[in-house]
Amino acid sequence: MTNQLSNAEDRLLEAMADAARGPKRNGLFALWLVVRQCDGRLPPDELSAAVEKRRLEQLERRLSSLSLPNALRRALPGSLRELKGGRSEGAALALHQLIAPTRDALGKGAADTVALAARTARGAERKSRATGAA
Repeated sequence: MTNQLSNAEDRLLEAMADAARGPKRNGLFALWLVVRQCDGRLPPDELSAAVEKRRLEQLERRLSSLSLPNALRRALPGSLRELKGGRSEGAALALHQLIAPTRDALGKGAADTVALAARTARGAERKSRATGAA
């Protein structure tokens, strides 16, 4: 794992610690899980395809058991499809798709954290493409 998204992960953990039990805390936990999954896809230390597939299956199973705010419950399957797609920009797209639903469900602070993670992922993916193409 690259730990490139650790700032976003830390912010989500702090928000989770401050949140009361219930759908909001579960939503923050779900976002944290997705950010961790995306971090594993980022260069230069991407997870192997087999490990990534297993982690995605585990993530889906874990998310299905959480009581989430409606906006996130509807948005997460689309983000997971992006991660399963195997495209190099999948992590950034998956995170970007969660910004608006996160703002609706959990507020501006959580949405800003997801936006930070999306920007960081996009930067890492672009940097990898640029160095790979050179």
